[in-house]
Amino acid sequence: MSILSSATSALRLTRGTIFEYGISSGLLVLDFEFNPSTITRTRTVSTNMDGLSGMRGGYDFKTPSEALRAAQGISVQPETFSFKILIDATDRMDAGDSIASVMGIQPELDVLRSMLEPRSQQSLGAKLLSALGADSEKSFPQYQALSVLIFKWGPHILPVYMTRAQIEAQQFLPTLIPYRAEVSLDLQVIESDNPFYGVETIRRTLSMVVNLANVASSFIPGL
Repeated sequence: MSILSSATSALRLTRGTIFEYGISSGLLVLDFEFNPSTITRTRTVSTNMDGLSGMRGGYDFKTPSEALRAAQGISVQPETFSFKILIDATDRMDAGDSIASVMGIQPELDVLRSMLEPRSQQSLGAKLLSALGADSEKSFPQYQALSVLIFKWGPHILPVYMTRAQIEAQQFLPTLIPYRAEVSLDLQVIESDNPFYGVETIRRTLSMVVNLANVASSFIPGL
C-alpha cells in the first residue's frame, strides 16, 4: 500500500458513516464527506408518581441499598443524536467527476429518503404465493418497519433508526438537480440486546473506569 493510499484510508476512518444493517443491505450507505461540526446527544427522563402525596420526584430512601426505590415510576426515553451535515459535489464537479456533473448530490439524497421509507416485511414463501395470486391479505399479513442503520462516529458504532431528515437544497445545476445541501438528521439509538449496543456498553464502562482512575489520582498523589 502506498503512502497516499494509506493516508486516504486513514482519512476515511475519521469520517462519519450511516449504513443499513440487514440481509438486503448494500444500497443504503451514506459516507459523510464533511463531518458535522457539532452533534447533540439527548436523553430525557419523565416521572409518574400517580399523584401520591409526599412523592415529589421519587420515593423515600435512606440507605444506598434503598436508593433505587427513588426511581420507581421513572420512564427513560431512548438516546437520540441530532446534527447537521453538508453534502456538496462542488469538489467532485471541479475534478471532472462525470456522475457529479450530471447528478449532483441526488444519489446521496435518494439514499437519505430511502433510509426513512418504511419497508414491507413478509416471508419469502408468502411473497411467492402473492406473486402467483394465491394469497389473501388475511392469510399472509405483512407489516412495515424502518431500516435498522449503523451510525459510525469516532469510537461509537451504534444501531439506530433515522427519525427525521430535513434537507435544505442550496445550489442547483442548470437542470435544477441540487449539488449542495445542508441536511439536519435525527437518529434514535436502539438500546436492546444486539451486538453493537453491547460493544457500546462495554466501551462506556471502560471509559468510566478511566475516569474513576483520573479522579482517584487527583486525590491520591502518585497513584
